[in-house]
Amino acid sequence: MKQVPHKQIMGLLLLVSLLAGPAVCLAQKKKKAQPPVVAFAQKPGKLTITIGGQPFATYVYEDAVITRPHFSSVSTPCGIQATRNNPPQEGDPKDHATFHPGIWLSFGDINGHDYWRLKAKVEHEQFVEQPEGGPGQGTFTVRNYYLSTDGKERVLAERVKYTLLVRPEGTLLLIQSTYSSEAGDFSFGDQEEMGLGVRVSTPLTVQYGQGHITNAEGLKDGKGTWGQASRWIDYGGPVGDKYLGVALMPAPTNFRPSWYHARDYGLVAANAFGREAMKQGEKSTVTVKKGEEFKLGYGVLLYCTPPNGKPDLEKAYQDYLRMSTTH
Repeated sequence: MKQVPHKQIMGLLLLVSLLAGPAVCLAQKKKKAQPPVVAFAQKPGKLTITIGGQPFATYVYEDAVITRPHFSSVSTPCGIQATRNNPPQEGDPKDHATFHPGIWLSFGDINGHDYWRLKAKVEHEQFVEQPEGGPGQGTFTVRNYYLSTDGKERVLAERVKYTLLVRPEGTLLLIQSTYSSEAGDFSFGDQEEMGLGVRVSTPLTVQYGQGHITNAEGLKDGKGTWGQASRWIDYGGPVGDKYLGVALMPAPTNFRPSWYHARDYGLVAANAFGREAMKQGEKSTVTVKKGEEFKLGYGVLLYCTPPNGKPDLEKAYQDYLRMSTTH
């Protein structure tokens, strides 16, 4: 058997390593590539949230003026703020300055107490699960107490888990809230101002900017979407050389579908309680018995695309359904 010269063998090995080198390096780069890190920083009365080192939002849980927890200054993945300035700045509409701070879950009537209009307080008790960040995701859980209008009684307890996920279509905020009371029954009333609310930035509004409201059925703006039920609703528009916005996605596991209190001036709220107020039937009262639990879930997508592109919100909704069952 003829032996191959040692020099030829070494040459072949060198050639193979040179050819394989770029592929190996590329594979190593792909392996090392990670989604941006979600990080939290505790400050008095608030939690600042960054994604990839860039500001995402501030979760405010103690404030002398806005007496319920909320997310303020919420940004899209391209760094442009999608929620209104809090407080409003020059050139911004000044209506509902404290009621509509950014993103919030609140109710205008629980046992006659009005938390939406800040007539009764939602008190942060503690972080049940401390903020924990990491590549592509972060989470924290809080417990709040809804106080009576005079502040002397705890009407109900609320446990809320917030999960942030970096997804292909944008930044997805999962909200999973559980309500209960050991003191007695409590009832959700029938108003427009009930549920998950978002107030968008001035450039995204229909009335003051170039934005539009669109639901899953393709209905447009306040005139078309107000009072209608839908899988999701989007408030977005062009800002500079980007197209950005916020999409609300109520969980299909909620006790009933949400109607939308959608306004051209910048508000959209997912409301499953205001059947009469939203002109969809007789007056609704949803009562939770003492010792029982009542759950609500939502997804909020913050997105940003090139100016001629728009997100695939139906794809994003299906992604939300998958993520909500695993987080």
